[in-house]
Amino acid sequence: MLATENRDGCAAGGKVAPDALRCTAPRIELCRRRRVSEQTQAPSSAEETATLLGRAISQVQQVIVGQEHMVEQLMVGLLAKGHILLEGVPGTAKTLAVRTFATVVGGTFSRVQFTPDLVPSDIVGTRVYQASREIFDVELGPVFTNFVLADEINRAPAKVQAAMLELMAEKQVSIAGTTYPMKDPFIVIATQNPVESEGVYPLPEAQRDRFLLKVDVPYPKGNEELEILRRMSVKAPVATRILNPELTKSLQNQASNVFVHNLVAEYIVRLVLATRNPADFNMPDLTQVISIGCSSRATLGLVSAARAVALIHGRDYVLPTDVQAIAPDVMSHRIVLSFDAIADNVSAGQVVERILAMVPAPTPVWNNKQAAVPGGR
Repeated sequence: MLATENRDGCAAGGKVAPDALRCTAPRIELCRRRRVSEQTQAPSSAEETATLLGRAISQVQQVIVGQEHMVEQLMVGLLAKGHILLEGVPGTAKTLAVRTFATVVGGTFSRVQFTPDLVPSDIVGTRVYQASREIFDVELGPVFTNFVLADEINRAPAKVQAAMLELMAEKQVSIAGTTYPMKDPFIVIATQNPVESEGVYPLPEAQRDRFLLKVDVPYPKGNEELEILRRMSVKAPVATRILNPELTKSLQNQASNVFVHNLVAEYIVRLVLATRNPADFNMPDLTQVISIGCSSRATLGLVSAARAVALIHGRDYVLPTDVQAIAPDVMSHRIVLSFDAIADNVSAGQVVERILAMVPAPTPVWNNKQAAVPGGR
């Protein structure tokens, strides 16, 4: 009786058919490539996208113990095409999280250690004279990558921070009069230590506004500390790549097309306006607390980040709860507190919590997709 061969060259019962022995290796390679290509195809629905993004987040969490909020916000920033500022004391896995995230996403990664003696050409590049050819060559800096880790960004002097403005806002740099575009996707993930005050240069409001999210990174909890000891004391785990740059761009486009009802958009606008004129929203006491409210970048950032949150949770539409979940990380670093508020130990996070509690959310009518904010930015 002849064995029945399946499409992989195997006989029924798992045995390899004789005629397929000499082509088994090529077929195995073909199957391997097929599996890889399946991972690079963009999902067709929000549910499939959420599953894929969940796999990517889980891979990061194979290395990073705890810090679920930070890991999810890294994914939000990626989908929303926004830069991220991580603030936490040393040793809270900020650098490891960014490096692992870049591995999982499949993009290129570079780390720039910001120091007081850094100059702009150290990060963006410069022209170098080649004596043998008697010409100037352009050497591009370490920022020409998908993920730039700006480690301890508040240690860089003002001229270096100014060079970051064009880089972050325009996603391009100018060297000797020539403009060079950054890679796509491109994200700056900066870290800073909130404790030290010596040898640091506080980020100006203009640069803080360039960051879509500011994420506070706390110490791990007791059980997480024990898991870190168990996981890292033997052999540090290694994450596996799940995405790639082309797939990432497709996911970003999918996130930009997530449905936002006009009522949700109006709710976002009211949240931002409440930081500028709190008395109009029955919070007159905040007029003495807030010196400068959120800019229009906060409005755009809330929309794009809420879309990313919705997509991560498997929805193609935004709920007010998505906006409320992301608002503290989008708005807090954009609010400038008065000197009296700082003296009274009032934080911007407390102000945002008060605004979220006082500004009413809309009634759910999410099925009416005729009243929507257009996709894209």
